[in-house]
Amino acid sequence: MAKPKALTKRLAISKASTQMVAIVAAASFVAIFCLVASKAVLGEYQYQSKVSGAKEKARDQLNKNLESFNGLAASYQIFDSKTTNVIGGSKDGTGDKDGSNSSIILDALPSAYDFPALASSIEKILTNSGLSITSVTGTDDQLNQQSNGSSASPKPVEMPFSFTVNHANYQSVQDLVKTLQLSVRPIQIDSLELSGGTGDMTMTVNAHTYYQPAKSLQITKKVVK
Repeated sequence: MAKPKALTKRLAISKASTQMVAIVAAASFVAIFCLVASKAVLGEYQYQSKVSGAKEKARDQLNKNLESFNGLAASYQIFDSKTTNVIGGSKDGTGDKDGSNSSIILDALPSAYDFPALASSIEKILTNSGLSITSVTGTDDQLNQQSNGSSASPKPVEMPFSFTVNHANYQSVQDLVKTLQLSVRPIQIDSLELSGGTGDMTMTVNAHTYYQPAKSLQITKKVVK
């Protein structure tokens, strides 16, 4: 009779061991699942914290930009509404020195390449200086310059040109150089060549001015990692 009892005990122990293994396995699975889930939740929490921080930073920057915009708009209105412009002309006049401050700034550094307009301006300066124009030359690089469109960080682009006048004298040469230096549009003389007699000289000037493509404002998106 002892053998059946021993067998029953073994079966009970085996059954208990099996149950224990199952319980331990289930507990291990739950523990591992909780660890993995906790890691995922923690990672998501950290990511959302970064997103929230980036949003708050963008919001603060936007508020600063709006304040700067309002201040800039007010300053522009004051600057452009002055009855006497920055070069001493009348805001509403039609003379060479007249015009609003904004139009003078645009004339000083145009946002588009326009060589014919530059040539006309140089011819006007020379004519007003009482000089006889032989030629105003340069390279009309309109097609190549079309690639210089607006950008977030535009830079001035050189526009080389040259001109030749005759029947000049030392005084007219000096006056012309001064006029070019005082021009609204920046003009840099690269070389100046004089030939002929004291009162009847031929002057050839190689120079360059600039234009600057318009500045563009770009709204960008940032991926938070």
